Amino acid sequence: MGKFLGRKPKPGLDPASETTNHVNYDDNSEFQKRDLYQKGVNQMASEKLEDAIRSFDLALRIDPKYVDSWIKKGYAHFHLAQYPVAISSYDKALDVDLNNGEAWNLKGLAYYRMNNYEKAVAACEKAIDINPNDGMSWYNKACYLTVVGKVDEGMEALKRSIEIDISYAKRAVRDRDFENAKAEEGFRRIIEVVVLESIRQGYNHVGKIVWVTGMDKSEVEDAFMRLSMKGLTVRKERKEIHGFFTSKEEYYELVKEIADKVGVAKRVGFFGHSKEVSAPVQQLRDIIEVLGKAKESIEKGDVNATIECFDQLINPTKHGTAMIEQFFDEHRDLRLFQIRLKDKGHEYLNSHKPDMTKLITDIEAKMRTGPVSRSAKD
Repeated sequence: MGKFLGRKPKPGLDPASETTNHVNYDDNSEFQKRDLYQKGVNQMASEKLEDAIRSFDLALRIDPKYVDSWIKKGYAHFHLAQYPVAISSYDKALDVDLNNGEAWNLKGLAYYRMNNYEKAVAACEKAIDINPNDGMSWYNKACYLTVVGKVDEGMEALKRSIEIDISYAKRAVRDRDFENAKAEEGFRRIIEVVVLESIRQGYNHVGKIVWVTGMDKSEVEDAFMRLSMKGLTVRKERKEIHGFFTSKEEYYELVKEIADKVGVAKRVGFFGHSKEVSAPVQQLRDIIEVLGKAKESIEKGDVNATIECFDQLINPTKHGTAMIEQFFDEHRDLRLFQIRLKDKGHEYLNSHKPDMTKLITDIEAKMRTGPVSRSAKD
């Protein structure tokens, strides 16, 4: 160990009695292990996985309880399809920190690749127990359950992941693990949400939505049909002139009532830049009204009314999309509060009244004191 660290004992001094130097040695080893760890991370980023594993091993030789290094080492083995070794590395991390949610989640992913779905689900549940707000663990659990045919349970887990982070909806519609669920009504609604958001962002052609979401053309067309039947979208045509020829171009729009509520981005060309999207004035008024009702329900201790108000602010078919555009961090906090309220009810509401009231008040103040707008992102 001393040779590896470059230490040389002082002449005429017993190394075992170097109490002062021992402190310096610890400082030096702490620096070296972190340096080796970062080197391994950089090597992983460059896809030099074997080199990365060697760097993590050297860091662990200095500190066998270096949890981050065990986890990264496991992930490097995972990418080399060395799944049992990856699991062994995650277990080493868990020996040190049993409540490390990342290690449990990644362990589940390794079991999934080994087709051991029962253990994969169990590992995900451990991660969720540690952090119920970890969207990735909920999403992975949804995948594993759906693959083994437990579609209803899988859809419930997927719903939870989307409540935590709506980006999992877009991810789910192109994930092969959900092939068994595509006929389910719950999954169809997720597809509808993705299509609605695509239209709102200016991708109003079937081909554009297929391109940006990775969905099949038939899935997008089916979603448009159902959305039209629900009165949420309308199909339109416009003439395109190409030299001496004309053609009809079919596209879709949100119905006026929905567009007025959520705002719509306009795009130029197939991948044109979007213009600024701002929440319409009427919607801002509606949101302020919901915020007022939310404060009242929180003060009264009415759990159901509070959950309903939060749902109006979170749900993308209501005010959720505008909230994400204008108040991304606050939207995330509202989702987390709603999840906890559904799980723990009055106990959670009573103990977190000040936090919830402050969040609502801050959003309301921002809306009243300045223009609320933001550039739409692809």
